[in-house]
Amino acid sequence: MRAVVLLAAVLLCLAAPARAADVTAAQNVIRLQEQAFARDDAAAAYAQAAPAIQEIFPHAEIFMQMVQQGYAPVYRHRSFEFGEAKVADGRVAQRVHIVDEKGEAWEALYTLEQQPDGSLKITGCSLLKAGQAA
Repeated sequence: MRAVVLLAAVLLCLAAPARAADVTAAQNVIRLQEQAFARDDAAAAYAQAAPAIQEIFPHAEIFMQMVQQGYAPVYRHRSFEFGEAKVADGRVAQRVHIVDEKGEAWEALYTLEQQPDGSLKITGCSLLKAGQAA
């Protein structure tokens, strides 16, 4: 029994860094896109989007226009802070607390998926005013 408990503890220790690394990698991708939006760099922002998103918006400029119109708090904001993250099967769900330019609070839920080359790309972003039900 002690061996099973010890083995479980070792596996947990080995799994925790991988999870932390996945969350850090996801946050880096989201941050790269956020910084690209701040610079109005459509190509760099678009590069962080998964192929399925790029199929829907086949050009970086179209993608940027969609973000400007539909995700204004993501595009321009006063603050952008990472919250809770969950990792499972090569996918990451990352909450982001945003305060927009008007001072209104928002919650964004980014989803990212590991690509065949091992990188993470953004597969979606759901945006709600803070305090609204999903």
